[in-house]
Amino acid sequence: MADKKAKEKDPIDIVHQNAIHVETIVKEKRCQKLYTKFSINPYKKLHVLTDKPMSTNTHEQMEADPTFLRIIHGAHLEPTKKYTYPMTESQEIGWISTPLIVSDRSDRRLNFPRQNSEITKYMDAAWRLKEQTQNLR
Repeated sequence: MADKKAKEKDPIDIVHQNAIHVETIVKEKRCQKLYTKFSINPYKKLHVLTDKPMSTNTHEQMEADPTFLRIIHGAHLEPTKKYTYPMTESQEIGWISTPLIVSDRSDRRLNFPRQNSEITKYMDAAWRLKEQTQNLR
């Protein structure tokens, strides 16, 4: 029975298909917004490409918008310079980065300079020589 109904179905009517298509487009246009003003996101890194080699435009001739430059430079600042207090809990760790005590380089208790013994000096020289010979190959 189902096969007979499928075979008896009317052929596809182009007029009805066009009416359905028009109705779909009208519904889509009702919800669409047309954006004509575009700007660069100041919080995303900007990758600047160089001009063409034979171009007559130079950066000195172009005028830059000072407010745009201020926003771009402000977006690339460190969080401690951008905000007066930490915005997240992760920023609280290390927010105050000034040392608690003044470092004294002559104090042997807190300063451990690099010390080389005869063995470490020899191995350092051997390592450098090995790298130089590998670079020559």
